Amino acid sequence: MAQNVWSQDKATMLTGVEELVYRSNIIGSNRTVCNWGGGNTSMKTSEKDFRGQEIDVLWVKGSGSDLASMHASNFTGLKLENILPLLERDHMTDEEMVTYLTHCMVDATHPRMSIETLLHAFLPFKHVDHTHPDAIISICCASNGREIAEAIFGNRFVWVPYIRPGFELSKMIAQGVRSNPQAELVLMEKHGLVTWGETSEACYQQTISIINEAEAFIAKHQRDAPFSGETVVSLAEEQRKEVAASIMPLIRGEISKEQQVLLNFDDADNILQFVNSKDAKQLSQIGAACPDHLVHTKMKPLFIDWNPEQQSLEVLQELIKEGIAGYRKAYATYFADNQNEGDKMFPTAPRVILIPGVGMVTSGKSKSNAQISGSLYHRAIAVMKGATALGEFVSLNENESFNVEYWPLELYKLTLAPREAEFSRRVAFITGGAGGIGSATARKLVDEGAHVVLADLNREGAEKVAADLNSTYQETRAIAIPMDVTKEEFVQHAYAQAAITFGGVDIIINNAGLATSSPFDETTLQEWQLNMDVLGTGYFLVAREAFKQMKVQGLGGSMVFIGSKNSIYAGKNASAYSAVKALETHLARCIATEGGQYGIRVNSVLPDAVLQGSAIWGSRWREERAAAYGIEPDQLEEHYKLRTTLLVNIYPADIAEAVAYFASSKSDKTTGCMLTVDGGVPAAFTR
Repeated sequence: MAQNVWSQDKATMLTGVEELVYRSNIIGSNRTVCNWGGGNTSMKTSEKDFRGQEIDVLWVKGSGSDLASMHASNFTGLKLENILPLLERDHMTDEEMVTYLTHCMVDATHPRMSIETLLHAFLPFKHVDHTHPDAIISICCASNGREIAEAIFGNRFVWVPYIRPGFELSKMIAQGVRSNPQAELVLMEKHGLVTWGETSEACYQQTISIINEAEAFIAKHQRDAPFSGETVVSLAEEQRKEVAASIMPLIRGEISKEQQVLLNFDDADNILQFVNSKDAKQLSQIGAACPDHLVHTKMKPLFIDWNPEQQSLEVLQELIKEGIAGYRKAYATYFADNQNEGDKMFPTAPRVILIPGVGMVTSGKSKSNAQISGSLYHRAIAVMKGATALGEFVSLNENESFNVEYWPLELYKLTLAPREAEFSRRVAFITGGAGGIGSATARKLVDEGAHVVLADLNREGAEKVAADLNSTYQETRAIAIPMDVTKEEFVQHAYAQAAITFGGVDIIINNAGLATSSPFDETTLQEWQLNMDVLGTGYFLVAREAFKQMKVQGLGGSMVFIGSKNSIYAGKNASAYSAVKALETHLARCIATEGGQYGIRVNSVLPDAVLQGSAIWGSRWREERAAAYGIEPDQLEEHYKLRTTLLVNIYPADIAEAVAYFASSKSDKTTGCMLTVDGGVPAAFTR
């Protein structure tokens, strides 16, 4: 049942639009009541205009906002006296409506008004909610929906046949409500619910009450085995994750052939109940459960007809490739059959992929966007479950679906998103992600659009960096994974987590570090092996696993090794460290020779004396290097500065800039290269 979370204590402290904000937030926070980005709310108030005269104002949700996170600035005020005469019109195009309503705005700086503004304006109630509750849409998408509504609500409802939102629908709703004095709600076929009240609280209470009436009715009629029961048995959770990790890079590569995407994996219980069911293959192809879903999910998902008890992983991989190729062709036909003048075809790959026994994979331009597609398909499953308990699930036909998916007023919302940056749609895997260079690089890449995996032995430090990034950008842009680069199974597990979380990796920064200092004759085998394990074997393992994943994706990639001045300079009392740093850069060049045919570039950045934020320089290494130069530890910064040609210190942000260059499209034609960022140390000039 939809929980009533209205707080009178909070509400009494609010007035005007802030009261509407509160109602909108609590409605939108329950996704069984309102889709992400969908639905709209309004209130009518009396305000003073620029002349100081009282005018009636409609406050309505601005286009492209999400009710759960809206603020007062996301609402638009419009002059009611200029809108209400539109009721006398017989027809109005979408373009005419938008132009007219723009002139009705009380403030030109307000966002563009909701597509369904007229719906709110034409209803003679102070507060109006339009929502997409699972239970209500289950009725509206049932073949016998109107009869079910009569059984639940008697004569208290108005039923409006499906028509795309706009002037005509708004007028139909207003006329239907006025012709039924008993009306308490409007049911929009294949769409949603409209409720109202004279106070904000009364409107909210009515919304929740109506939803719960519908939920109670559906619960009484729900089948013991929804979707005709399960015909496929889910793999155990650990096996599901293993399968997902192996197929996500393949899926990402196949989907990204037109435009690169990130992925999200979901194996929640309700997802598995649906994908494993007898009816899933047929039901999933009927169409979207709500028009609002189409821009994020397309009309249909791709259903992979695979049974883990009977077919191998290799068969699944082939079915995925064949399925995505077939989906592309079918989508191109769908576009050709329904396109209108001026339409430009979207990427043809599926946004939702259903795999029996495993779960659901969704795609998007970012992790959060892929999650939105998944969240909406959760709602679709709930609607199909409810509708099939009452009758048969029905949806928009192909042409209706197309006209919503390519509707300019719906697509306008997408234009409100921030512009994509250099590393948008890219995933970077950074070892030593908790340290100075690693964290600075993460911040640089994320600031330019990337998603990052921070792998580090220092789990707490990596988690802090990830949390800071996610808090700053208000979405999942970073994850932290504890990883020992010297352990093959740890490295493989980290890449599996990256695949499950984002779909794969595009960039790696091989940056895990340590340093020791001893005269050569005092260098122990243990010290030698420690350097070799972390800086040699570790870099090898991290690069090798990335290479494998990048090959599967087929999208190319960029590897950046963090070497050192010592990669080309024989450091005094640092033979173990210097030797393995030379190994790193030569390994990078070797990988570059093999990676070229796959579009995988490998380059190295050679820093020197990056003391700021470094765990290495906070260890014995500082004392050891100071002793090697015959100075005190606190004199090292000045010593390193004075030995550079440019008389500068080097900071993590400097290295991050170099890494970003090699990882970016600016160096698309560069591989096997070394770039020194050391202020100019003549002894380390390349030659």
